[in-house]
Amino acid sequence: METDKQLSVSLVNKPGRLAAMLNALHKEKVGFRALVVMDSGERGTIRFIPDNYETAVKVLKQISISYETTNVLLVELPPQQGAFRNICQRLADSHLNIDYAYCSFPQPGKAKGGVMAVFKVNNLAKAQRVLEENGALAHREKLVGRRPIHAR
Repeated sequence: METDKQLSVSLVNKPGRLAAMLNALHKEKVGFRALVVMDSGERGTIRFIPDNYETAVKVLKQISISYETTNVLLVELPPQQGAFRNICQRLADSHLNIDYAYCSFPQPGKAKGGVMAVFKVNNLAKAQRVLEENGALAHREKLVGRRPIHAR
């Protein structure tokens, strides 16, 4: 688990705008750890975590695209069903709000996929503490008013 800087940009929702920005970043050898594109009507919102934040910011300034920087939490997702849900539940159990979340591209050099979940939460430090306790995916099922079922 780690934190990183995410860049958010808003582009006019017209053919070629996204490709032009991506081409400018590619020309300067900026890659992406994670990226999501969302439609907001006449504008699109692009959120991404560049592999080189300083160069990405320089490129955006050169091509006159305004941006916002946000610190986000990255949590490695094991290749098992329910991994993302378990993290969301741990955050909810600790009264942490997830403003938004998305997943990364597989990370090079990772043996088991290396996919990271990106979380924008209302309290980054508390979320880190909660997910570090007994590992990010540890989750205690709560049985309210019920006895556990035992195999016989």
